[in-house]
Amino acid sequence: MPELLCGDDPEPSDRSPAGPLFVPVRPGPAGCAARLFRTPLGERTAVGFTSARALAATLGPDQPWIRLAEPALRALTAPLGVTTVTVDPTLSAPAPMPVRPLAPVAVSPRIARTA
Repeated sequence: MPELLCGDDPEPSDRSPAGPLFVPVRPGPAGCAARLFRTPLGERTAVGFTSARALAATLGPDQPWIRLAEPALRALTAPLGVTTVTVDPTLSAPAPMPVRPLAPVAVSPRIARTA
């Protein structure tokens, strides 16, 4: 059976390194920590982007990041039980919008008496 080339294989069995990635981080007590996300099925995943522009387009221009090679990101998150690295995710939930306080609901005296 001929061996499939990587371009012919829809799901290559060998994980090839993605190269240096722009990894979103958050400040922590000991410095920066890689942000972890969830896949649509709820599995925890580390995320890396191939460009700062792609990171800013997905997570916003104020998202801090560091450069890490893909194997280093895997090694960093493996002790946390995170075995998946998602590169250049394209879909993300929109940033939460500020919630305006709701106006108090006035109770009609007629409704209050029947209750």
